[in-house]
Amino acid sequence: MASIAVPSELALELPGADRAAPTFVADYPLAFVIPAYNEEDNVPRLFADLEGRPWLFRNPGCRVIIVDDGSSDRTPELVADYSGALPVELVRLKENQGPGAAFRAGFERALEGTEDEAFIVTLEADTTSDLDALTPMLAEASAGAELVLASWTMVNVSRKRKLLSAGAAYVFRQTLGIEAQTVSSFFRVYRASVLRRSFAHYGADLMRERGFACKAELLANMARLGAKIAEVPVHLDSDRRIGKSKMPVFRTIVAYMRMLARQRRDRNELIGDVV
Repeated sequence: MASIAVPSELALELPGADRAAPTFVADYPLAFVIPAYNEEDNVPRLFADLEGRPWLFRNPGCRVIIVDDGSSDRTPELVADYSGALPVELVRLKENQGPGAAFRAGFERALEGTEDEAFIVTLEADTTSDLDALTPMLAEASAGAELVLASWTMVNVSRKRKLLSAGAAYVFRQTLGIEAQTVSSFFRVYRASVLRRSFAHYGADLMRERGFACKAELLANMARLGAKIAEVPVHLDSDRRIGKSKMPVFRTIVAYMRMLARQRRDRNELIGDVV
């Protein structure tokens, strides 16, 4: 099985009220790509979380790209009207298309004028991503990883969500041979060069899934290209979110089955061509 490095010494704590700048800060600009669908209650809290960590934006060229996925509430207006210190950009999709389309639009915007060594950070708009975990995640990326996954330690999460996450990761590992503990989390760090290489190789097939299975599909395709992948333990606390998760469980399970079948077929065809 393909191996993913997991730093064993990391023991992350849930974010506290008082934060000092970490000893490690990335030497390259960060571009945040954050899809948002009906998150008007969480967007101000997301901005506050980012504003509370100014060291993330110390390098010229940092950006916060919010992709509004056809929200029917005030999410796009709140982003457009933001006047704080963050370098915020709004990308609007006219109708709700799902995370796959939102990430594609966000990646395309982020890669415009971005150097290959820059880091692109994806995370949830609902503030469940523990931003303090970015320090070890960025350290892994700076040490050579091209894709760093947040491996969830779930806190205040329903049993159904835990089982779905664990089951998806297990099937993913058994079917594709990629040793990842968490395969669908939005919270990741990409080096811009690996995203460019992936889009150049796969084109529109890089993320065919429009729903929440898109991140597992992206991981599988990058692994097939030989991307250097690392995984960092991170707390996921659903109590930080206002409102319910947007993930439709049944449709997501069906999408995983469809995506895994397609991945297995493509891998078998590739092996056949080599033989």
